[in-house]
Amino acid sequence: MAAGWGGRCNVCEKMDKGAPENVTLLSVTFHSPTPAVFLDRDGTLMEEVDYCRDPARVSLFAGVREALGRLKEAGFFTVIVSNQSGIGRGRITMQEYEAVHARLLELIGEELIDAAYFCPDKPGDESLRRKPAPGMLLEAAREHALDLSRSWMIGDKAIDMQCGRNAGVQPILVETGYGANEDASGAEFVAKDFATAADFILKQCHVR
Repeated sequence: MAAGWGGRCNVCEKMDKGAPENVTLLSVTFHSPTPAVFLDRDGTLMEEVDYCRDPARVSLFAGVREALGRLKEAGFFTVIVSNQSGIGRGRITMQEYEAVHARLLELIGEELIDAAYFCPDKPGDESLRRKPAPGMLLEAAREHALDLSRSWMIGDKAIDMQCGRNAGVQPILVETGYGANEDASGAEFVAKDFATAADFILKQCHVR
């Protein structure tokens, strides 16, 4: 598989359907930049499942849906950015990945996620998109006119913190998933879970 290959999920494609084929999404850069919260998936929004391929095993952490609602109300653009090396390893098919993603959106509420990106590259591949590389965040910023200087990254791994720093956003480590045993030195803040991380962001932005 070519390094850097990846994709956007159905939620992104649905946002683009109204645009003429010859119009690029880069046209959104003429609008005022918007702050974003970039979201790791496994171990952050949903319970960690090794190479999750079964939609029935998708289980949200408590408070995720409500916390996303608070972030949306505050004006944040919400973007899932997920390493999915199981695809590159042949452990998960694209159809299985899409089915898991669809179930996640069903549980969260599709209106609470603005875009989703994934990278199937394996560890050790030369990749500009696999976290900790910032490619997925930079891609989202270009396509949706996002202000990275006012944006955040929430994840449960040190590579999420490194990815956030590499993209110029402020990273928060959650102690769910692998987070309790990860190196937190690159984190702006360590939160017990996603809801606590969201509340920290809102407090920093003086949102009550």
